[in-house]
Amino acid sequence: MKRRLDEALNRLNEVVLGKPQVLRLAMSGLLARGHLLVEDVPGVGKTTLALAFARVLGLDFQRIQFTADLLPADIVGVSVYESATSSFRFHAGPIFAQLILADEVNRASPKTQSALLEAMEESQVTVEGQTRPLPSPFFVIATQNPTTQVGVFPLPESQLDRFLLRLSMGYPPADAERALLVERDRRDLLASMPAALPPEGLQQAQAEVSAIRTSPALIDYLLALITYTREHPGLRQGLSPRAGLGLKRAAQAWAYLDDRSGVLPEDVQAVFAAVVGHRLLPASGQGVAVPTADDILQAVPIP
Repeated sequence: MKRRLDEALNRLNEVVLGKPQVLRLAMSGLLARGHLLVEDVPGVGKTTLALAFARVLGLDFQRIQFTADLLPADIVGVSVYESATSSFRFHAGPIFAQLILADEVNRASPKTQSALLEAMEESQVTVEGQTRPLPSPFFVIATQNPTTQVGVFPLPESQLDRFLLRLSMGYPPADAERALLVERDRRDLLASMPAALPPEGLQQAQAEVSAIRTSPALIDYLLALITYTREHPGLRQGLSPRAGLGLKRAAQAWAYLDDRSGVLPEDVQAVFAAVVGHRLLPASGQGVAVPTADDILQAVPIP
């Protein structure tokens, strides 16, 4: 399985150039059964990232373009009356796919954003009183425009907390951007690329990730990091239990990609900023500096 995951990462790096750390974090998030939030300016490869993961992992893919007039029914589906059978028939929305690209998710209204809450937390949706399971595996990769741009709605804390990782693409390094300009178009390359790992293989890898050992000392370290965020006067609220579980799973996935059977503190540190960065909410009117992820890692000693 490790060989196939390495092959998948190699293929992803052929499509998304110059971003090996971002791709490894994204792979760790999917192996940990988490959802990804990718925030950056337009045109840096956010959509290509999602397309590449769907292709390389052989996942059924749907793209939802979030706009101000998008309705929840446009996402989850709706029942339509059919005169031929004198009954209502449910027409599934695009949420019924294994990998969802929620493109520019913060351009939609909070009401429409809330249509993702149940799906992301429980892998199901409730439509007209009936609960319908979503495909397995199920992942959401959402892209978000910077909040300084026109026509965006900030994501509420409850929505942000459902994303395991928040990533930023950034501009590619000079050599990677040169390759983008002179080599084959990345979308054309992606169209001809076979899957490196089928969905069944991904589910097997996820099960193996959950079995990666976490020692009592490692759990103490996680708890110390979580407690520090809850007690710091510069933060409005600390990490939630969901965030703590996500941090553990992401660290297990990082260790798994290194082909190790146990989690080290270095694994926690590698994923910490991506897991907690969007969850650190500044306290208002305290006059205390808001700690960054690096500040927290430096303040909390390793047991």
